[in-house]
Amino acid sequence: MSEKNKKIAYWFFTLWLSLGMVSTAIVQLMKHPEEVEKINQLGYPTYFLILLGVWKLLGVIAVLIPKFILLKEWAYAGFFFAMSGAVISHLVSGHSIGEIFPSLLLLSLTVSSWYLRPANRKF
Repeated sequence: MSEKNKKIAYWFFTLWLSLGMVSTAIVQLMKHPEEVEKINQLGYPTYFLILLGVWKLLGVIAVLIPKFILLKEWAYAGFFFAMSGAVISHLVSGHSIGEIFPSLLLLSLTVSSWYLRPANRKF
């Protein structure tokens, strides 16, 4: 893959990841009834929605701003742990693939964005 194509792919995956994280963060911060029901079904307290929402917004800022490479690594790690934890929580709870897919998609976008990041965004 050429450097130009790699850069285009990086921004494609990173912008989709950012959009997904921001949109889910907003729903979580608003404590949408469906989100409250889902988080409770998974066995987590409702206040966990606020933590996830704030962390996701801060993570998106960290991934998108220039420089602060170590902070970006932490943001990617946080996204990875949050989304892999969500996938595992849904699996353990016996949820269908339809309920697991959004978390799996965000996990895939996280890994793709991290893997394709340009040299000036690597630690």
